[in-house]
Amino acid sequence: MIFEKKLQFFSISDLSLNIVSWFFLPMVGIDQVLEKLSTVIDPDLKKDIVSMGMIKNLELNDGNLKFTLELTTPACPFNVEIEDDVRKAIAELSDLKNFDLNVTAKVMEGRSLDADTQMATVKNIIGVASGKGGVGKSTVSLNLALALSQTGAKVGLLDADIYGPSIPLMLGMKDGSMEVENNKLQPADCNGLKVVSFGFFADQSNQAAIYRGPIISGILKQFLVDTNWSELDYLIVDLPPGTGDIPLTLAQTIPITGIVVITTPQDVASNVAVKAVSMFEKLNVPIIGVIENMSHFICPNCNDKHYIFGNGGAKKISEQFKIPFLGEIPLNYGIMSGSDLGKPIMITDANSPSAEAFRASAKNVAAQCSIIASNLQAELASEKNNSGSNSDTPTSKNSSS
Repeated sequence: MIFEKKLQFFSISDLSLNIVSWFFLPMVGIDQVLEKLSTVIDPDLKKDIVSMGMIKNLELNDGNLKFTLELTTPACPFNVEIEDDVRKAIAELSDLKNFDLNVTAKVMEGRSLDADTQMATVKNIIGVASGKGGVGKSTVSLNLALALSQTGAKVGLLDADIYGPSIPLMLGMKDGSMEVENNKLQPADCNGLKVVSFGFFADQSNQAAIYRGPIISGILKQFLVDTNWSELDYLIVDLPPGTGDIPLTLAQTIPITGIVVITTPQDVASNVAVKAVSMFEKLNVPIIGVIENMSHFICPNCNDKHYIFGNGGAKKISEQFKIPFLGEIPLNYGIMSGSDLGKPIMITDANSPSAEAFRASAKNVAAQCSIIASNLQAELASEKNNSGSNSDTPTSKNSSS
């Protein structure tokens, strides 16, 4: 044997430590794997993937490594980057024979579900608001919902504009309806979305919703808590423009993840959008960020950008309030015609630059929801630790002599 021949040249006492270690090479262990993976940082959350609990079902047997990377949302803009970093980190470990990586996503809860038993199956509620009408808020709401749904997330869309419901028209659901089962409204299904709208209950072409504020607020509450939303990762709520009863009711009825503000580039729109931001800040509702719609027009002949309505309105709001700038949506005939015909551009032309703009904005919205969820988890853990430490603190009684 080779081993026996080697011993002819070396006595046991002469064998060096290196030769001994050659025969007894240590195999990589689970602690080493986790230590290496802890160097991978989520770019949004600024935390390592191990402490975030993103490594699931880790198995290491005789040099065969297997685990699941569970991302915080399927719409994360850094999904590919995080996966690449994981593979690079594992590649630095020696003595691994095989590596099997499974990548999944589980959306984090961006609001306190313990405080909302009526809608406990909805992980994130995102209000889409604007300071004024005419900025394309409903169009953005619809296409954001579709973009999130196309990543694999479970998405609902609530048309909360009771006075002017437009979502059924934009989805081509003029004859759509909602049923009532077990005293719960059943959302309509369309293109993978759970859809609720007052437009399903009235003839949109002729009838107007003539209601005072308390009745409008009651309708919204019913749409929120008396609807069978089932399991949702994101519920997009298309709010009416302005700072009236409906946005106030949403903020005060249930815990919500945050608000996305829609504006156009010109000062007339952005100056009014500031009021929406101020309102929700006063109500202690997180601002997820701001999106600029009709940001620019791309010439189909020369591909030059033309800033028809000015430039930079949303970025000014972002800088002023220190809130994220989530993206800009170009002015495009396909977006407008698609809305009128009930054929959203995310469905009819998903590879177009306009659809890509919606997709990028949706990913940024999802990323901010994950950040809000992570901060919420940290706050809840801190409160729990503080309450535990206070309960463990012995109390003293003053005695008088």
